[in-house]
Amino acid sequence: MKAIDLLATSLNKRDEKANQELALVIIKGSRKDWIKELVDNLNHKDKNIQSDCIKVLYEIGENGAPDLIAPYIREFGNLLTSKNNRLIWGAMIALDMIASVNPKEIFDFLPSIQKTIDKGYVITIDHGVGILAKLSAHPELAKKAFPLLIDQLAKCPIKQLPTYAEKTLVAINQTNKRQFAEFLESRLPEIEKESQKKRIEKILKILTKK
Repeated sequence: MKAIDLLATSLNKRDEKANQELALVIIKGSRKDWIKELVDNLNHKDKNIQSDCIKVLYEIGENGAPDLIAPYIREFGNLLTSKNNRLIWGAMIALDMIASVNPKEIFDFLPSIQKTIDKGYVITIDHGVGILAKLSAHPELAKKAFPLLIDQLAKCPIKQLPTYAEKTLVAINQTNKRQFAEFLESRLPEIEKESQKKRIEKILKILTKK
């Protein structure tokens, strides 16, 4: 049996359960052959098959096995210029999952990642921020990545700020913590919702202890 036979589309299923189950089977069996098959079918003539394949691939990363899909960074990076939005944001999720495994190779795709973020789709921005945070946590990549990360936080809707700020903590160190704290304090007056304000205040407390 091939992996493609177990996709939701192949099974005539309308929900994502089959794809999620396939991801878990692949992880459990470390089925690298099936992963390659799914990557090869990202160019399938049927867009539903394409969508199922990228779903399974990023589910593998989200379920704690990003190392299994890490060899395909270039394939995911090249999808960022696809005309299929489902493939674009699916690739961004996959790259976000891999970013802590192989940040240097993902850094090569930073221009494409930045362009994808700038298109403004919420899901691509969310995972773009995740990628930038993980790249910024790497000493050799932070000089370029961290300013881009702060720029995203500076222009994001206030409702997204707590989540993005929490993601950014992975990149904070003695060199940049003061800059980050001052930035968060500058946006505090914009926050009206008490729960969001508390999340930012909690981060500020963490920064004072770092």
